[in-house]
Amino acid sequence: MTKTSLKIRQAIHKIHAGEVIAYPTEAVYGLGCDPLNEEAVLNLLALKKRDIDKGLILIASSLSQLEPYLQLNEQIKLKVQATWPGPVTWIIPAQTWVPQWLTGQHSSLAVRVTAHPVARLLCETLGGPLVSTSANTSKKPAATKSWQVARCLNDRELFVVPGKVGRLKQATPIYDALSRIKVR
Repeated sequence: MTKTSLKIRQAIHKIHAGEVIAYPTEAVYGLGCDPLNEEAVLNLLALKKRDIDKGLILIASSLSQLEPYLQLNEQIKLKVQATWPGPVTWIIPAQTWVPQWLTGQHSSLAVRVTAHPVARLLCETLGGPLVSTSANTSKKPAATKSWQVARCLNDRELFVVPGKVGRLKQATPIYDALSRIKVR
């Protein structure tokens, strides 16, 4: 077993236990947890000092992992699949059952099929999507190295999956799938 696969298995164990983890993404280290575990998501939001009304991003290793959360039609599928896997996040109408701790004050959900090898392996091994938000407190710079994560968040207990962040120099762009307007 490789060191990476051991760390991935440990991370999955932590996620199943309702914990928050940190892992490399396309531009920065991200914080993640089980999107359907309310306590884990609320702990993640508290760690970041992030308002629940903003909503969160889910990452996945395939569109099929995200489909249960989304109201998709063929036009939206074609649009998003043209950019995935890759560093583009799309805002798509959410299914009515999707919890407010994920959508915030919105009726939509921000989602991405990641191409980052570590983040992708996490989702593949988990068998579903993962919350993904930058590893930092609100309004502070995000960690880009594993050793910066604990310092950025004042949390020495946080499990960090090692790896290099991708080559993206800023956060992934976010587009609204219905209007095609760039949100970030």
